Amino acid sequence: MFQDRIQAAQLLTQSLMQYRGKKPLVLAIPRGGVPLGRYIADRLEGELDVVMVRKLGSPMDPELAIGAVSEGGDVYITTNASRLGANEEYIESEVGNQLRLIHRRRAQYTPVRPPISPKNRIVIVVDDGLATGATMLTALRSLQSLGPERVICAIPVAPANTLDPIREYCDELICLNEAQYFSGVGSFYQDFSQVDDSEVIALLRGGDRSP
Repeated sequence: MFQDRIQAAQLLTQSLMQYRGKKPLVLAIPRGGVPLGRYIADRLEGELDVVMVRKLGSPMDPELAIGAVSEGGDVYITTNASRLGANEEYIESEVGNQLRLIHRRRAQYTPVRPPISPKNRIVIVVDDGLATGATMLTALRSLQSLGPERVICAIPVAPANTLDPIREYCDELICLNEAQYFSGVGSFYQDFSQVDDSEVIALLRGGDRSP
């Protein structure tokens, strides 16, 4: 159990100190990953940006992922998508909807600059936890063609059975709690308050917002 996202970030930072001073690029998955990313980037003397990926929700339950899409249009579909009611027409529509949201949020989050290039950089991809792992997997896959020197996935908690596919797309995986029993990321936090767009913008624009 983590007190909040900042405490989770503090614990993750302890496992990432070898990268301090190497100017890592910390890529946070919005929105919940951004408070962790800000803290980690500040402590490691790195840069912070967002990696824009969105879950593709099931037609039966929008909270249940049938895959994810990245800012560059890389689409990942889970093997059980059809069993969850997602046919090709639905997937095409859902991908379009989420891409429009991604582009709108990118324009909000970093309006005066393009995404920071990960080429030849140590890249640390951060979120506040994984459920299905679809968004993290898509984020990591989207980096493969962009030439990072090293990719580290850093997360506070995830179901143990979702991590093997993640390992295939990163050089190092740091997960503080590989949970055998999992009922949602929020159940591992005492305070799992929603992170809104204004907070994401403030964290990306400014420096350290934590004690």
